[in-house]
Amino acid sequence: MNEINVVPYIDVMLVLLVIFMVTAPMIQPGSVDLPSVGKSSLPPAAPLEVIIKADTSLALRDRSKGGAEQVVARADLAGRIKQAQAANPQQAVLIAGDKSVRYEAVLGVMDELQRQQVPRIGLLVQPVAADGK
Repeated sequence: MNEINVVPYIDVMLVLLVIFMVTAPMIQPGSVDLPSVGKSSLPPAAPLEVIIKADTSLALRDRSKGGAEQVVARADLAGRIKQAQAANPQQAVLIAGDKSVRYEAVLGVMDELQRQQVPRIGLLVQPVAADGK
């Protein structure tokens, strides 16, 4: 007889399957006790907005301080932004250029801020409405 009788092995596997099916719902999942800290992470700060108007004049808007526009000279822009970021260095700077402003003016402001090592610079855009206008 050269054949192996596998019937006892199948019986054992079925018994193990029944045991696991009965005991699985009884096992309680473990819960993790997380440690508590005294100070949680701060929510992200509202960004600073550099507004380039149609006549290429610049204004600075800080949404965290009410959002009023303050006219600023190009030479003073980086200093004012660094002063505003002194309290929160992770505060982002968004450049909002008017639609009629040349792209070169927007890139000029971005380049000036990057040369002054202002971190986290981005561009602010208007999303397209659902009707495509």
